[in-house]
Formats: sequence, C-alpha cells, structure tokens
Amino acid sequence: MLLRWVHLITGIAWIGASFYFMHLDASLRPVPAMPKGKGGEAWEVHGGGFYQVQKFTVAPAQMPDHLIWHKWQAYSTWLSGFALLVWIYYGSPDLYLIDPAVREIGPLAAAAIGIGGLALGWVFYDLLCKSPLGRSDLRLGIVLFVFVVAVAFAFQQVFSGRGALLHTGAVMATIMTANVFLNIIPGQRKVVADLIGGRTPDPAIGKAAKQRSTHNNYLTLPVLFLMLSNHYPHTWSTRWAWVIVALVLVAGALVRHFYNVRHTGRGNPWWTWAVAAACMIAAIGISYTSSPLGRERLGLAPSEDVAVASAHPLPPAEAVDVVIGRCSMCHAAEPVWAGIAIAPKGVLLDTPERIARQAEAIRYHAVLTRSMPPNNITGIEPEERRVLAEWLSRAR
Repeated sequence: MLLRWVHLITGIAWIGASFYFMHLDASLRPVPAMPKGKGGEAWEVHGGGFYQVQKFTVAPAQMPDHLIWHKWQAYSTWLSGFALLVWIYYGSPDLYLIDPAVREIGPLAAAAIGIGGLALGWVFYDLLCKSPLGRSDLRLGIVLFVFVVAVAFAFQQVFSGRGALLHTGAVMATIMTANVFLNIIPGQRKVVADLIGGRTPDPAIGKAAKQRSTHNNYLTLPVLFLMLSNHYPHTWSTRWAWVIVALVLVAGALVRHFYNVRHTGRGNPWWTWAVAAACMIAAIGISYTSSPLGRERLGLAPSEDVAVASAHPLPPAEAVDVVIGRCSMCHAAEPVWAGIAIAPKGVLLDTPERIARQAEAIRYHAVLTRSMPPNNITGIEPEERRVLAEWLSRAR
C-alpha cells in the first residue's frame, strides 16, 4: 500500500507538471521584448495572485541565480512503479504474470522477459527518434503506434492478459521516463553549460527535447489506462487485448490533441471526441464479446478451465463447498447477488478448477485478512475458515 501511495503521489506530480507545461507552451504569446520565434509570454491567475511567465526557446541572455529543474517527479514515478512491478508481478508470478494456458515459463524467465522488454523498448524508440524518420513527426508517430501495438501483441504471447497489458504500459512509461533522464535533462544541462561558457546553445537540443516532451504528453492517457487495466479483467481477458491497446492509444492521443489545439487558440476540433468515443465503444464491444467472461455471460462459449486443472491440484470437497456456498454468489459467470453484474476483478469461484487457481488469493482474503466476504456478509463461520486454512496449508 505504501508503494502504491508513493507511486500515485509522484505520478500525479509528474503528470500535472507535464500537462501544465504543455498548456503553458500552447498559451505563450509573442511580446515586443523578444525577437520573433525566440520565445513568448503568458499571464496567469491562481491562488489570489497574478503570474507573468516567459519562455526562451533557446536560453535567456543571462543565467538566472535560481533555476528549478523538473525531473524528480518522473524519476520517482518510474522507480516506485518498477518496485511495484517487481513486488507484485515478479514476486508472485504464478498469480499475476504466468498463465499456463498461454505459455509455460519459469519465474526467472518471466522476469527476464519483462525487464528485457522495458530496456529494448527504450532502445528501439530512441533509435527511431534519432533516425531520419524522426524528422517527420507524423511518420514517426505512425511507426511508434505500430510499435506499441506490436509490443502488446508480443507480451500477450508469453504473459497472462493482465501481465501483458501492464508490461505494455510499463514499456511506454519507461520510454517517457528515459526521455527525461537521457534526453531532456542532459540537453538542458548542455544549454546551461553553453550559456555559462559564453557559447550559443544549439537550437537542435531544444527541438529534440520538445519532440520527446510531446511524445510523453500524448502517451500519458493510454499509459494510465493500461496501468489501471489490471483491476478490470474485461480489458485483458481476451485474445484481442492488443487491439484494445491500439484503440486506447488512438483515443488517448486524440483527447490530448484536442486540448493541445484548443490551448494554442487554433480552434476546438470536436471531431476528436467523436472518434475517441467510437474507439472506446469499439474497445468495450471487443472486450465484452471476446473475453471468456463476457462470452459466457452472453451464452456464446463454455467455461471450461482445462489448463487450470492440470496446473493446480484440486481442493478437497469440503473446501469447495465452503467457497461455493459463501463466495460464488458474486464470483460466478452470472452473479446472483443484487448489484453485482460482473464477478469482482473477474475472479470466478464456481468450480473446483477455478477455486484451485485462486488458492493464494483465497488464503490472503479469506484466511489471513478475513476481508472476504466483505463485512462477512454471507456469514462464513470460523470453522469454515479453518477448513480453508487446512486445505491451503497442505497445498503450499
């Protein structure tokens, strides 16, 4: 919880700063004191005061005595996120990352694939930006879109659906952080060093930093969606999850494009919202009609857990009776509890095979913390919890 708390706080700080500076760039207006194309100014009001903000596209004529560097928001967000990735996904790979129905791999191999994907994703992206393709923002954007979708597809061939989408988001987040750490901040340091040394800073440094910053801006909303997706099984429990990633990329980028255009005073491209909405409606349709849970609710497919039965020993009959009697009214393909339309977190506990697969989750929620059933709403008895505890102690 503390790691999630830190990750959330630092993420808010980073995203807030990113959105603010994109808005500020779009709000700048030319002023007579600055040569045309060399900077601009914006006036803002907040907290009972007025702010006069100026931007120099290369550098001011004289180095200020005090300079604030915006970097630790990005670094702290990535470090806390990576710590969560290691703790949850690499620490409990059988529960969250490795799905025998997708591919049988060991914990170390899964971690190596995940971390290697983060590193290779950045290397490939950086090479693209530095290649001749990087001179065209449109062509580069198209290639990067295809690249991210390909990453999602590749991860889906080796990881669970939950792990695949989370790692796709992590690759994008790594690219965003590395942009700050390896491009934007070093470039700014070179500009400052040139200014102190009496040299004219290279405008290309600022141009490259602006391009990377723009990429970060357009990736933010899709990254947030993918990081939240692990809590919503309909987004990842389908073999077409990589298509959902593509649709979310388009929708998130279009929403950001609307505000980027609006803030520059170039109009209100409302069509972007229509297309973004169409993309999300398509994603909902795909997730509902192609995921096992959704298809089962529609009566389109059977709900057999063939791979699960071979990978997890079945629980004894008395444990099955407890779980089905106290939990399956919510955790079923067709929940019967009022107000529950979809099994929470997609966890199904209505067959011995499904119960076996969720053994560690049952141990945590029903035995150790007793957080389930919520407020003990189904009236599970202490003796029944002991039955579960005995089964789980033998299973371990």
